[in-house]
Amino acid sequence: MALEKLGSSLYDSLKKLLRVSAIDEAAVKELVRDLQRALLLADVNVRLVLELSKRVEERALKEKIPPGISRREHAIKVVYEELTRFLGEKAVPLKVNPKKRNVFMLVGIQGSGKTTTAAKLARYLQKRGYKTALICTDTYRPGAYAQLKQLASRINVPVYGDEKEKDAVKIALEGLRKFENYDVVLIDTAGRHKDEKSLIEEMKSLEKTINPDEIIMVIDGTIGQQAASQAAAFHKATPIGSIIVAKLDGSARGGGALSAVAAIGAPIKFIGTGEKIEDLEPFDPPRFTSRLLGMGDLQGLIEKVREAEVKVPEKKAKAFLSGKFTLADMYEQFEAMRSMGPISRILKMLPGFGYDIPDEMMNLAEEQMKKWKVIIQSMTPEERENPRIIKSSRTRRIARGSGTSERDVKMLIQQYNRLRKMIKSFRRKRLPFFHGRLQM
Repeated sequence: MALEKLGSSLYDSLKKLLRVSAIDEAAVKELVRDLQRALLLADVNVRLVLELSKRVEERALKEKIPPGISRREHAIKVVYEELTRFLGEKAVPLKVNPKKRNVFMLVGIQGSGKTTTAAKLARYLQKRGYKTALICTDTYRPGAYAQLKQLASRINVPVYGDEKEKDAVKIALEGLRKFENYDVVLIDTAGRHKDEKSLIEEMKSLEKTINPDEIIMVIDGTIGQQAASQAAAFHKATPIGSIIVAKLDGSARGGGALSAVAAIGAPIKFIGTGEKIEDLEPFDPPRFTSRLLGMGDLQGLIEKVREAEVKVPEKKAKAFLSGKFTLADMYEQFEAMRSMGPISRILKMLPGFGYDIPDEMMNLAEEQMKKWKVIIQSMTPEERENPRIIKSSRTRRIARGSGTSERDVKMLIQQYNRLRKMIKSFRRKRLPFFHGRLQM
């Protein structure tokens, strides 16, 4: 079960709770059973699932309900709070001291995605104004240095490595001398298993000689509950300051990895959400839980807008979210969203959209967007403003003028009508936690 499937299952459990006539013991127990089923299918440890579900049941049934909210809203609030607590409660940012050079050493088992994650972290820090460099000390894996160089060249971050040198400590020291005037230096080490004693010793030697500001462990999100034993063994060898969980975009066992790592106490600071070099985001348990439950993530959306430098006038944004927009407005909004990442991920950050967005709306491909552009450009201002006037003769003219088919024109108008209808329906049937009455 991918994380998206876990989120969809949890979202369905909450929607089911909204449909029952009364929130009694039977309704709460049904909710708890649904939660247990969803979490176990996502490979979360049985003991942790039982502990979480017990707290949800006890709080939902016995806790005094705060003034101003219903028992139903309280039950949903409890689920949100307990899942957030389960994943670490609050965000722990990566601390970069602007008055000195910061050295971060990345460790992890082979195949965890560590080298790619090193480049992603370099990009993340670079975008925030830090002069960043990379050092490759992996002397075991053929092509490790070449891979890191290739990734770093895309973002114009310098890399130091020496394929002839077999001593990782010497490479690290030389790289640090070379990058003396940088704000942040990331050291990518060789992948190692917890039972490989010589490699664990090398890791200890690197840590002792370099004395990094923080050791960051990269864990593959697909290994599930095994993440806990790997993290514990590495932590025993060298103090792990933080964790990055990679490959969470489609992981069948992501829930297991997240919960297992959270359980050992080392804070998760970042998660990898895709294959692109931009697909690394700070791990914020409240916001992550909010998105997982279909509540959206407005703070995350605001940050993505800032990063992409997307400027959307407030008047247009309000019109769009009220369902009052033209075809040109719709295209403009999707174009703006595309610059922030996959449209599916952006739409899910909007409160109220949850997991009910049609697949065709989620998978807007590059080709489709290009077609839309020429079709809209072939319309008259009146047609763009009011697509209802576009009948068969106008459809034929627009198709000819845009070099597309009548079917393409009709599909665009269908998508426009569907999106307007969808936004209006979401405004009518929002879950209780979208009313602003619950402080989350």
